[in-house]
Amino acid sequence: MHYAALASGSKGNCHALSGGGRTLLIDAGISLLQIRQRLAALGRSADDIQALALTHEHSDHIGALGVILRRTNWSILATRETRRAAEHAQNVQIPANRWIELEAGHALDWEGWRLLPFALPHDAADPVAFRLEVDGWACAVVTDLGHPTALVADHLQELDLLVLEANHDIDMLREGTYPPPLKARILSRVGHLSNAAMAELLARVCSPRLKALVLAHLSESNNHPDLARFAAEEVLRGTTVALHLAHQRQPFALSAN
Repeated sequence: MHYAALASGSKGNCHALSGGGRTLLIDAGISLLQIRQRLAALGRSADDIQALALTHEHSDHIGALGVILRRTNWSILATRETRRAAEHAQNVQIPANRWIELEAGHALDWEGWRLLPFALPHDAADPVAFRLEVDGWACAVVTDLGHPTALVADHLQELDLLVLEANHDIDMLREGTYPPPLKARILSRVGHLSNAAMAELLARVCSPRLKALVLAHLSESNNHPDLARFAAEEVLRGTTVALHLAHQRQPFALSAN
């Protein structure tokens, strides 16, 4: 199995999981052209993409949905409420024959992979994160949550790879230039995960099995990579977990095995 962060941040998010000649995208907040180019830069082919799984309907996660529907035959995996909200947000219609319905808390067997969407506290219609298991390997992609719930922690146990939000430093956000309503939204319990909250959750789910941690969805305005890295390293001290940071513009890949 292979993982790639094609884009991560407030300007667009897209993650790719590949194995057995197939690729699943999680979110498509960058253009289809960028998806193809960034996969190619990593030595991967967009021809292997078979499906797109949506976490929620915010534009930085579904911006390319309309073009994808017109120019590809990819299946679209989404909950019923996310499908409805995404169609409304992008003024598109996801054909019934291309939609694979997801339900939070219910695992889906897809092409030999086990995909489990689970609920998140975020200000969207039906936001989910994903845990994926295949051939004894397990990973999770978890971003866009306001606080770490017990349910989230339960689904992040015994992973090989964890992609986890570290959106903001609380002091940077409070002292920054964002308008007060936006600051309040981000800091709310349905906003985004701070470095401190990320570290709290990481401490609850880090196990001897964990091989790699990817910090994702870092704010370019309200965080600094060194601050996010330091918060995670405090938890990971004494472990062999490889720490990576996902970027908005620079894709990177790693082998999950």
